[in-house]
Amino acid sequence: MIISRTPLRISYVGGGSDLPAYYREHGGAVLSSTIDKYLYVSSHDFFESGQIRTKYSSTETVSSVGALQHPLLRAILTRLKLGTGLEISSIADVPSGTGMGSSSSFTVGTLHNLMARLGRADEASKSWLAEQACMVELGDLGEPIGKQDQYAAAFGGFHVYRFEPDESVSVHPVALPDPEGWLRHLKLYYLGNQRSASAILARQSLESAKRSKQDVLREMVQLVDPLAAALGTSNWIECGRLMHENWLLKQSLAHGISDSAIQNAYERGMKAGALGGKLLGAGGGGFMLFVARPEDHAALDAALSDLRLFPFNWDSEGSRIIYSDEQPNLQR
Repeated sequence: MIISRTPLRISYVGGGSDLPAYYREHGGAVLSSTIDKYLYVSSHDFFESGQIRTKYSSTETVSSVGALQHPLLRAILTRLKLGTGLEISSIADVPSGTGMGSSSSFTVGTLHNLMARLGRADEASKSWLAEQACMVELGDLGEPIGKQDQYAAAFGGFHVYRFEPDESVSVHPVALPDPEGWLRHLKLYYLGNQRSASAILARQSLESAKRSKQDVLREMVQLVDPLAAALGTSNWIECGRLMHENWLLKQSLAHGISDSAIQNAYERGMKAGALGGKLLGAGGGGFMLFVARPEDHAALDAALSDLRLFPFNWDSEGSRIIYSDEQPNLQR
């Protein structure tokens, strides 16, 4: 058996500029970090050598890769030229569709796991994993999504990711002298309402062709370097202000990003003393992140008592193989 562990992520500013519809013309940038909430993928030789079994929210047992209903698994196994005699299972610390990039963490973690099964773990660098995950999701499957989640899942830690018109991506570590201080100023709440990020991002991608939306995305990208600088000087008030500005801009990008319930929760948090915040992911539901002074946390919890508080810590490693007990004999 081989087990991979791949982190989920929090994106702070710049989200949406990683969509091809925008970065291919203007270039994009996102600042994000990964947290100690993970997606785990295990693989094992399957007793029935002529079949493949996959276990996720559903269980499939099929006789060929092409018969798999799970599009990511079908595309990954096809790309790696793997066949039958294989069992793959996945579990996650949070539900899918909640804004933490779990789909891309699944793609990165599955690629990492299966490369280890092939005895090619040394080839699966962080850059390779991110690039291949983008090829699977944006290329093979034509998903209307961006590139930030794949890179965050592969690299881990605090980074600025820059997306260039020529499809290259550069990765820049963010200097964070007081990570515990930043953690003490963050509060994460679960709103519920799992949703399809692809549907919202498809609308946003279409809207990105409009000059007015491009101007909004440009303003969001321009918040990336100031936030990195504020994190580098532990200026938490400025961090909150920048995230608040980013959230106001993001809501104007496409219908479905926010709604009355999301707006209500955000307004309650701000009235309780939050310095800023945002909804994680594409929008529509999931997790809401606030920046708040520690002395205001009790008031924030009281104001949002109907929501589930979700404690977390940092991840700095990215995708890892955390267990391997054998060299499998896979049919190719």
